[in-house]
Amino acid sequence: MGKDWMDVSVPVFQGMVHWPGDPAFAFDWFLQIGKNGAPCNVSKLSLGTHTGTHMDAPLHFIRNGKTIDQLPLNATIGPARIIPIKNKESIQVDELKPFRIRKGERILFKTRNSTRSWKMKKFDEDFVFISREAAAYLAEKKIQTVGVDYLSVGGFKKDGVETHQALLGAGIWVIEGLQLAKAKAGNCELICLPLKVLGAEGAPARAVIRQ
Repeated sequence: MGKDWMDVSVPVFQGMVHWPGDPAFAFDWFLQIGKNGAPCNVSKLSLGTHTGTHMDAPLHFIRNGKTIDQLPLNATIGPARIIPIKNKESIQVDELKPFRIRKGERILFKTRNSTRSWKMKKFDEDFVFISREAAAYLAEKKIQTVGVDYLSVGGFKKDGVETHQALLGAGIWVIEGLQLAKAKAGNCELICLPLKVLGAEGAPARAVIRQ
């Protein structure tokens, strides 16, 4: 990748952290050169749709909501803004107001998750999340996309369902599992494309930014 672009996806590997109760990632060889006459290497993967860096479609929490294959490309390709969050528990409305968030924006939140949570070998139950009040605020602002730097926009211990419902119910497309440790706050270009899985509520994605 060119020097101007930064990969803000997390690597996918056997034993990686995943949401408790979701399928773990598994990798194995289906064919290997020289074994049983195989002329090539072919691997097989097993994973949940919300593994690592991924996207949520409205269907994830909204009955009859849009599926991931219905993602409009302009939702995740174009100008975006990285907003730094100081709160160590959750993203709150008071911290967002000074940024004057506007209709149609693509917002990526950089929290302590990027430098703390991804370094942990076990799932971090205390990751910084979007509070239900902040989710309602973003929905009111009518942004088109929001990204967070751990595995869920909602918390593990609270606001998990409510935050998802507020965002996805407003038609906001959600990127989860970003790694923004090396990214600077401010404007950037974003490209994030999930696998085009027909009828799915989410899918793994690759995300890059250019600042």
